Amino acid sequence: MLALLCAGAVYLTVAPVANAEFTPWFAPQVGNATQVVSVVGAGGSSAKIDVFQRTAAGWDAVRAGIPAHVGANGMAAETHDGNMATPLGIYTLDFAFGTAPNPGGGLKYVQVNQDHWWDGDMKSPSYNTMQVCKKAQCPFDTSPDSGTENLDIPQYAHAVVMGVNKARVPGNGGAFFMHTTDGGATAGCVAMDDGTLVEIMRWLQPGALIAITQ
Repeated sequence: MLALLCAGAVYLTVAPVANAEFTPWFAPQVGNATQVVSVVGAGGSSAKIDVFQRTAAGWDAVRAGIPAHVGANGMAAETHDGNMATPLGIYTLDFAFGTAPNPGGGLKYVQVNQDHWWDGDMKSPSYNTMQVCKKAQCPFDTSPDSGTENLDIPQYAHAVVMGVNKARVPGNGGAFFMHTTDGGATAGCVAMDDGTLVEIMRWLQPGALIAITQ
């Protein structure tokens, strides 16, 4: 697997848009986290994203009302391969990747090409992980029906890995990302405008969380 590159911290330049005394819905569920990307369903495959920073005074919304797309079947409490729904809950944001060069930020970043895959083969020991191999040499099923994704696609110009099914239980779903939107519903990911995503990526630091609710 490619070495992961760590870039320096860059913060969103937008001024806070909410009073720090405001208590967001996720506050009791995120422990000591200081950065949270909140995703709230808006019906169907639509959602709104608010980006929060914890300060000494409380939570500040540094961005609010970002339009986003979620799963074609909306959101679901449990994830399963093929259910086309975005999982409800609180998840880590583990590392970033994309076909584009590293835009900077605090998360590790992998620039991907046609040899990068997200293993969706439920029989594979590396299920729900990024792998690097030539298609003919991959030790897992890369066929379209396997659930495996080649990461060299426009929707992955930039992406951040959501820590869903970190136990890698076969069938419980994988390949959940925040990624560049193509303008439509996703297979379960959270998608937004690429420019906005890059701003968020530059702001993110290790320990950031994504919180998803209906």
